[in-house]
Amino acid sequence: MQSGEISPSQAIDRPRRVFLGGYLILVFISGLVLFLDQWTKNWVRGNLAYGERWMPWASLEPYVRILHWRNSGAAFGLFQEGGGIFTILAIVVALLIVYYFPRIERGDWALRLAMGLQLGGAIGNLIDRLQHGYVTDFISVGNFPVFNIADSSITLGVVILLLDLWFGGHEEADHASVSKEQATDE
Repeated sequence: MQSGEISPSQAIDRPRRVFLGGYLILVFISGLVLFLDQWTKNWVRGNLAYGERWMPWASLEPYVRILHWRNSGAAFGLFQEGGGIFTILAIVVALLIVYYFPRIERGDWALRLAMGLQLGGAIGNLIDRLQHGYVTDFISVGNFPVFNIADSSITLGVVILLLDLWFGGHEEADHASVSKEQATDE
């Protein structure tokens, strides 16, 4: 073999490394979200009776508290009794993220982060639905519906995705207009 040529085994290993390396960040982000979500839900179920409140600092209780709650609907208590639909939806979303993720450009960190957050949140709530028939919620802020880490992760992922689309779209439009101006100047 001449220098600069790659062996057949190297040709096979490179796509595998790229493929696995692409998923590494997805596994890390979604795994971290999943761990925190399941750990906090298990703590709440193990330490608070259903409906029980807890706040170590009484002065904060009117604003934020831990409240053991059950949710059979969507995030933030929307669409109660729609658990079956949301179970199917979580599976479809997770599969789409896993399928689409390696197709994202390596430099698009915002989209990679958003999808990792959404996948971790979707799987976290899916685990609850499959194990318990409902999702354990526990973060209570003011009069806002009670939520959990998975809900927060999904919401944050959507916000990052929208911001990336909004600001990323402007960069592409600016780049296209600059390129068009350069072409007309020549």
